[in-house]
Amino acid sequence: MLEYKSMLFNVPQFINIEDKIVGPLTAKQLGWLAAAGVILFVLFNFLDTSAFIIACVIVGTIFGALAFYRPYNQSLINFIGSSISFVIRPRLYVWKRLGENQKTVKKIIRNSDPVVEKKTLDNQKISDISKRLNFKK
Repeated sequence: MLEYKSMLFNVPQFINIEDKIVGPLTAKQLGWLAAAGVILFVLFNFLDTSAFIIACVIVGTIFGALAFYRPYNQSLINFIGSSISFVIRPRLYVWKRLGENQKTVKKIIRNSDPVVEKKTLDNQKISDISKRLNFKK
């Protein structure tokens, strides 16, 4: 007789939650914030102070939203991509005829209607059926 030994395995439970890399930030969030930092560093070298402050607000808002805002529980970049795809792709559905190699089904037309036969139940048949249903083995 075969004897099976049970083995214990660690099964991950929260696979839809991203790993935190630095503090409460995930790798994607850290990447978006790093990209914002690089862009702001370049803008700091080319703009004067008042224009740089305006650029900080705009770039910070855009990249902050890309990093932290999750509409309908998906990342903002995926949401924007889905929105653009919805607007661009065609919504005109055209019926395409089957090719010549496909079998065609011919419709059978009958001139006469099928005869419907009514079945009637009398009291004897009803009592017979009820006895069979109530019978316990």
